[in-house]
Amino acid sequence: MNSQTLFLVALVSLQGCAALLLVIRLLPGRTRRPPIEPLPGAQHAGRVTVVVTSLDEVHRIGPCLDGLRAQGPAMLEALIVDSRSTDGTWELIQAAAALDARIRPMHDDPLPPEWVGKVWALEHGLRHARGEWVLGIDADTTPQPGLVAAAVNAAEAMGYDAVSFAPRFDEMTVAEQWLQPAMLVTLVYRFGAAGERAPAPDRVMANGQCFLARRSTLLANGGYSSARRSWCDDVTLARHMARNGARVGFLDGAKIISVRAYSGIGQMWREWGRSIDLKDGTTPFTQFLDVCFVLLTQFVPLPAVVLAGLVHLPDWRAGGAAAAWVWVNVALVLVRVMLTFGLTGSYADRHWTFWLSFTADPVAAVRIVLSSLKRPRQWRTRAYDQDTVVA
Repeated sequence: MNSQTLFLVALVSLQGCAALLLVIRLLPGRTRRPPIEPLPGAQHAGRVTVVVTSLDEVHRIGPCLDGLRAQGPAMLEALIVDSRSTDGTWELIQAAAALDARIRPMHDDPLPPEWVGKVWALEHGLRHARGEWVLGIDADTTPQPGLVAAAVNAAEAMGYDAVSFAPRFDEMTVAEQWLQPAMLVTLVYRFGAAGERAPAPDRVMANGQCFLARRSTLLANGGYSSARRSWCDDVTLARHMARNGARVGFLDGAKIISVRAYSGIGQMWREWGRSIDLKDGTTPFTQFLDVCFVLLTQFVPLPAVVLAGLVHLPDWRAGGAAAAWVWVNVALVLVRVMLTFGLTGSYADRHWTFWLSFTADPVAAVRIVLSSLKRPRQWRTRAYDQDTVVA
């Protein structure tokens, strides 16, 4: 057996194991919970504090504020914690507060050492929250009427102490809809789809764009301090609570909250890539395994199939290791193409590039590798030094 055959046998073995694990992770998605329905009525009156963090969000926060004003009695208050924006954001927040007394503008305290700005703003909001539940949402989201009541209803009906919701993606460019679904798939491949139960605390997934937790549970777990230096603060916090015995869920919220696209594919590449590796929420060894898994299931398959079609690999049509390698990758490509149909509910509009997003999988896998090798130094308009972002 020559060296090339040995290499193919090893690669087929690794990809075969990865493919089997992928199928095990994806199969529960066939019976996963449907998207949560909004509840615009009067359920759960006055039990929820919404916390929105903002820093120079003048071009994004308007729909979020409008969506908060459209919430029913379930929303006790909405604390808009602004980190001293200089672009007119503060004036927009004050204008919204004048229209709805439940909206409370506030500035957070000066950023302490070793805290990421968004997480510190969430901590500031928690310290002023009065609701039984605290719902953190991002400034660039659009809450649908009935979001707050639906989130609490889902949490209580399913017995969760904390639960976050995957959004619907709106207003994406043609280029973004080619790449962003491939990046999203890296999360689905590693952790399963929203609506599925995580097998262990260290595999819990979360979305900080819409993250609900009992205030008592947050306080019992040290507030947001466990994620103070984390770029993936949502996952870090969710896993910290799960390890301490809290019941943590991740559900499909496509009908209750949406998020607007970035300004373009370049910003999306930077912002998604900042935390998509989830290095702050997992151990280095597990992260290494996750990266290898993505490379085997997303980076290799499409180039392998193309290569097989363009180049006559030694005897792959006649059987043997080469044939096994080609067919394993054909199967992985087919699985990925079929998953595209499962993602349709997460996108308000689907350009033709969305249906070709599987061709961006190798690029998304490269982004995971790059993200794993380098720690970010900037979030929005804020820059951080080494001491702040290294845990």
